[in-house]
Amino acid sequence: MSAQDIIKEENKVYARPELLTDAITHYCPGCSHGVVHKLVAEVVADLGIENRTVGVAPVGCAVFAYNYIDVDWVEAAHGRAPAVATALSRLNPGNVVFTYQGDGDLAAIGTAETIHAANRGENIVIIFINNAIYGMTGGQMAPTTLLGQKTATTPYGRTAELNGYPIKISDLLAQLDGTCYVTRQAVHTPAAVRKAKSAIRKAFENAMAKKGTSIVEVVSTCNSGWKMSPEKANEWMAQYLTEKYPLGDLKNL
Repeated sequence: MSAQDIIKEENKVYARPELLTDAITHYCPGCSHGVVHKLVAEVVADLGIENRTVGVAPVGCAVFAYNYIDVDWVEAAHGRAPAVATALSRLNPGNVVFTYQGDGDLAAIGTAETIHAANRGENIVIIFINNAIYGMTGGQMAPTTLLGQKTATTPYGRTAELNGYPIKISDLLAQLDGTCYVTRQAVHTPAAVRKAKSAIRKAFENAMAKKGTSIVEVVSTCNSGWKMSPEKANEWMAQYLTEKYPLGDLKNL
């Protein structure tokens, strides 16, 4: 390495995570998924576990997550990621297994798989993206959609009488004996990104230590589904979503 290269390396402030691929993203501009992908890639590389990390991607906006993070991946049917992750972890205990799921996948069709895997204390990490809407299929109401929130299937706003109440699924999971770490984070500001990375790292460290199930919920934006600019979506999320889904640790053993 030349003296000039050494100086550049010493002055480097930021570099592309080595486990992020060069694939062109399919996510909408302003989407939170890309930030969370970056954090997962950084944490896996920082821990030096890229050769034994396995991700599970089910159906949803993140169905193509395997295109972006250079670790082994398994595709799962809609909602079944925790069941697939259970097999991957049990059949090869040396694996560090994580799922990457949206709110429709985890809190709707996959509710049973998520709850029972967590209740068994499966040695997995669940990354849960909560943007309170079905982003991939056209902006329909999700289990996490707020009361009064307008979606493609609640054009006048969600009502408790017709649609029921938003599910605080992470709060439910925190009550289970099999979970060792349940936290709710966000990535809408630099400070929030740093906290989210620390939470993801702790979850992976728990998996390496075989402590049980860790859940990292990331309260996120869907500016396309919400019909907002990325800036307005961040503001709306901070004002309304985090009121229903407060940030911070729910369980930390």
